Amino acid sequence: MRVNVTVNGEQCQADDVWPGESLLYLLRERLGLPGAKNACEQGECGSCTVYLDGVLVCACLVAAGQAQGRQVRTVEGLADGAELDPVQQAFVETGAVQCGFCTPGLVVAAHDLLNRVDRPTDPEIREALAGNLCRCTGYEKILEAVRLAASRRNPGGRPGEAAEGESR
Repeated sequence: MRVNVTVNGEQCQADDVWPGESLLYLLRERLGLPGAKNACEQGECGSCTVYLDGVLVCACLVAAGQAQGRQVRTVEGLADGAELDPVQQAFVETGAVQCGFCTPGLVVAAHDLLNRVDRPTDPEIREALAGNLCRCTGYEKILEAVRLAASRRNPGGRPGEAAEGESR
């Protein structure tokens, strides 16, 4: 089958997609976007987290055919050209990136959180990232990265404050 999908704002087409192929495989192997990682293939680790029509999904659990005509945004699509998204930059600066395997999913999940809550509390950060497993960092650097990104996106906000236009 042929799949037409918009990925990171660009129209993409993949031919000869087999029915059981995952969105993750489509992104990594057919479209050359290695950001989302292939780890558990069961939706347990979060390393393949992407946006599908603005909603977080584990790309390993979505059939490639389900992306037909839809919008996908990957960790690569968060950056503006060579300029990293504030969440990506904060992960680098705080040392939250270690082996890097979990990083793309964590960055996308943190990005989503900060789109909903300007200055999340630590419990809110932990809940938003709960579906992402990391074996290297102990999570403190990851929490630090999300706090830093939040402070840069909304310098005057208070922890737990909803994003502009959002209700709590």
